[in-house]
Amino acid sequence: MNRQTKRQMAKSGMDQPRKRPDRTAAAAASVKRERTGPKTYLNEVQGEMKKVVWPTKPEVMNSTLIVLVAVILMGALIFGYDWSSVHIADFLFG
Repeated sequence: MNRQTKRQMAKSGMDQPRKRPDRTAAAAASVKRERTGPKTYLNEVQGEMKKVVWPTKPEVMNSTLIVLVAVILMGALIFGYDWSSVHIADFLFG
């Protein structure tokens, strides 16, 4: 770093370490919230559940089929790697 850069940093105040803001006061202020009762909570949950877009039965069946096929293929692939590595190790060291 040359002298000119150091002068510019001193002029703008960049040569001094910055003070960190006190986060404990802000965290304490954000923790205090108004409590809601069970009835209000359940009413809000019911309102939010009405906004949910539920998948149709064909969409669920299609997704389920895709997941099952993927799990079976990955299981077969892992089984194949495991089986072949056991037999290769047995051939080499057995």
